Amino acid sequence: MKVLVPVKRVVDYNVKVRVKSDNTGVDIANVKMSMNPFDEIAIEEAVRLREKGVATEVIAVSCGVTQCQETLRTAMAIGADRAILVQTDVELQPLAVAKLLKALVDKEQPGLIILGKQAIDDDCNQTGQMLAALADLPQGTFASKVEVDGGVLKVTREIDGGLETLSMRLPAVVTSDLRLNEPRYVTLPNIMKAKKKPLDTFTPESLGVDVAPRLKTLKVSEPAKRGAGIKVPDVATLVDKLKNEAKVI
Repeated sequence: MKVLVPVKRVVDYNVKVRVKSDNTGVDIANVKMSMNPFDEIAIEEAVRLREKGVATEVIAVSCGVTQCQETLRTAMAIGADRAILVQTDVELQPLAVAKLLKALVDKEQPGLIILGKQAIDDDCNQTGQMLAALADLPQGTFASKVEVDGGVLKVTREIDGGLETLSMRLPAVVTSDLRLNEPRYVTLPNIMKAKKKPLDTFTPESLGVDVAPRLKTLKVSEPAKRGAGIKVPDVATLVDKLKNEAKVI
């Protein structure tokens, strides 16, 4: 069984994000970039499935600029067998990424697709669900445990009320949550081995996918600074401020 794992190149989670002076987006010039943490969990889970003998091949996929090759090399250092880059300079939105992944799913015919539940840059939490809809596959989102038994996939997912367990037929789409696993430390020998693993490159045009943006960002701004707290003399004043100033009651 092949496992397809989409990974995204994002601003490293340790970096303080800064908005451009013209409010058109986030400044990523000379900023450290790394693999989306949720996708790192997804690639770790796929490698563990291969180590258990459930999967036979793990394929990492990324869509974006040429520098995404670095992210794919990291995925192969964790344990992916090969990688695919869909190279484009166009700003990719979740629907466009889902369409590109659908084309690769048709091409590779994987038994399982695992990806992060969301990216830490846009927090959209849409790509996995859109891919499942486009490919007409069952899905298990926010997975904290994944088990494969023959052709049946059991996914324990985190919901507001606790945990929910789903059973579905393969092939299927799974999006990983934080508690699915803890990714392994990437060793230097594995980084060197990753440089020799195959990395294929496609373009959206070669896959027959239109990636033109459907949404337009009007403005990006930093959140307002939090004001200092104040002390109130009595409950009546507190209620008055909550009602008339904070407008929460």
